[in-house]
Amino acid sequence: MATLTYVHADQTVVVGPLATYAEPHSYDLCAEHTTRLTAPRGWDVVRLAIDLTEPEPTPDDLLALADAVRAAGRPPAPRPEPERATGRPVLTVLPGLEAHR
Repeated sequence: MATLTYVHADQTVVVGPLATYAEPHSYDLCAEHTTRLTAPRGWDVVRLAIDLTEPEPTPDDLLALADAVRAAGRPPAPRPEPERATGRPVLTVLPGLEAHR
């Protein structure tokens, strides 16, 4: 994998190692598209040295996959029953909605 970055001011396309954070005008490419890339007419292409070989899976990758499969197979936790009304209204905050204020 590699990251393609357009530098519009210089009319240049830079293809280099996979970026660690997102930037405007940057796109991640697979190995095939990295090698087949062409630029718009009149633009330059700068190709930095990158290793396009696919990495071998590590034990950490396999453990993470196994954990994800186990978690997906678990039944959902039961929701607690709401308290019954005692004549006064009760405000209930639902989990996951705090970020939408």
